[in-house]
Amino acid sequence: MSLRGGFEQQAHCQLFRFTGQLDAYSDKQFAEFIDAHRGASQPLVLDLTHIDFIDSSGLGALVNLAKQCNIDGQRFLLVGNARVVQTVKLVRLEQFLHLMPDLDAALGSLAA
Repeated sequence: MSLRGGFEQQAHCQLFRFTGQLDAYSDKQFAEFIDAHRGASQPLVLDLTHIDFIDSSGLGALVNLAKQCNIDGQRFLLVGNARVVQTVKLVRLEQFLHLMPDLDAALGSLAA
């Protein structure tokens, strides 16, 4: 299965949703999709709850995106399913990637 992305402008953020696999075959597609839609003015929420597989290249793409958001002074939040959360925690990136327990918590933290 390939990677599919969606973008939605919300009142308090830019919401990106992805399904499929975030891996060595799709990391460039992921970065290009984000770059094509991302503005630097509002926080970015990345919803990976429908990702079936993530590997080290996918993690690298997330780290690069988080670094770019930090450089731009843009808030970045990540939401994932159990597989994504386990992978992120395995390499101890949950704080750097601002891992949130679910989408409602992520959106709620921005509205506060």
